[in-house]
Amino acid sequence: MASERRTLSFSESHQKLVDINYCKKLHVEALQRLQNQTRDQMVQNENVDRAERKRFLRLLQDEQFELDMEEAIQKAEENKRLRQLQLEQEEKLATELAKLKRESLKDEKLRQQVRENSAELRELEKKLKAAYMNKERAAQIAEKDAIKYEQMKRDAEIARTMMEEHQRLIKEENAAEDERNRVKAQYSRDLEKQLEEQEKQKQEAYEQLLKEKLMIDEIVRKIYEEDQLERQQRLEKMNTTRRYIEEFQKEQALWRKKKREEMEEENRKIIEFAKLQQQREEDRMAKVQESEEKRLQLQNTLTQRLEEMLRQREDLEQVRQELYQEEQAEIYKKKLEEEAEEKLRKQKELKQDFMDQMALKELVLQAAKEEEETFRKAMLAKFAEDDRIELMNAQKQRMKQLEHKRAVEKLIEERRNQFLADKQRELEEWQWQQRRQGCINAIVEEERLKLLKEHATKLLGYLPKGVFKNEDDIDMLGEEFRKAYQKRSEICEK
Repeated sequence: MASERRTLSFSESHQKLVDINYCKKLHVEALQRLQNQTRDQMVQNENVDRAERKRFLRLLQDEQFELDMEEAIQKAEENKRLRQLQLEQEEKLATELAKLKRESLKDEKLRQQVRENSAELRELEKKLKAAYMNKERAAQIAEKDAIKYEQMKRDAEIARTMMEEHQRLIKEENAAEDERNRVKAQYSRDLEKQLEEQEKQKQEAYEQLLKEKLMIDEIVRKIYEEDQLERQQRLEKMNTTRRYIEEFQKEQALWRKKKREEMEEENRKIIEFAKLQQQREEDRMAKVQESEEKRLQLQNTLTQRLEEMLRQREDLEQVRQELYQEEQAEIYKKKLEEEAEEKLRKQKELKQDFMDQMALKELVLQAAKEEEETFRKAMLAKFAEDDRIELMNAQKQRMKQLEHKRAVEKLIEERRNQFLADKQRELEEWQWQQRRQGCINAIVEEERLKLLKEHATKLLGYLPKGVFKNEDDIDMLGEEFRKAYQKRSEICEK
């Protein structure tokens, strides 16, 4: 309505200016016609006095000046009115903006107060913090298990490398042994050939036979020396390998003792494994195939042990998580029971308060009636005393008593109206408190949903029971979160 009035006011002002300008234009045209007529008259009447003509022209100039001044004044007044209207609009807009800002600050203060004082929000924040702690604890355990797994993997890799090196040495020794056997066989064949030749050449001289015998003895001696030398080298290689294994085990034991004191049990098993491996390596000197089978069996056992250890740790962590969730659920259940008991107690107290209020209301009404009756009697007695009714005749007494009765009834009605007004004010105040509590509950729900949107997706799998009130909270977080949450719930149930 205000904008329409402003639009009409502006239209009226514009129309008024148009009318004034049109009138001025008509006036100017009339003046111009009059001036033309005067000019014609002056042409026709050449004998008119020059002073009269100048006076008339001066009058015309004065009138034109007055018209210009009047137009300037009207324009100034219109500009002033428009500036005043614009100033009022700006002040009104500033007032509305200030009001909106005050309401926004008031709403923000209320939200801040609700966030600080709401037990539900504090409990939700406590549960979210516990979920973050669970997530951090699980990450630390996973990191620790990963470190242990990598360490065991490195140890297994080192053991595998040592076994491969040992197998390579065994293969080289076997190849050298085969080569020596081949040389021996060749020497034997050569010897047999020479013996056959000796049988065929019995006619040769004895010296030649001795010479050949010496040559054969030399060959046999060389073979024996080479065999002894190779055996010595093989024993030295075995001793070197054994020393390398022993030194490696000692260094590993010292390093594990220094770096991983908490893993003494695992280190002990690894050392026993290394000792067992050393014993098996010594046995492999005679039984390579059996050693290979035992190595594979040991490797499988180690892998199974590692998998079993990881599975046990996962089961232990799962049990811990379930125990923690059960504990949180028990706490939440106990809290719900306490809240239910508190609610029931408050209901009983409210019921008792209502009964007490009804009884008090009856007493108040009874007391009010008695007070009204006492007040009526007192006022009637006072009025009677003031007017000295007993000194009047019967007619005047009846008239005065009726007048007193009406005055007392009016006073009682005023007291009753005041009582009803007080009760109405109390009712309005109670309704305002109810609306305020409803607003606070809505703010608590909004803040709760905001916290869930901000943190729930980050803590999937670590949230304790009782964080979600119903399925609507889960659906609010999206289809992907709902599917992941249901999958985790099914896994936990299994």
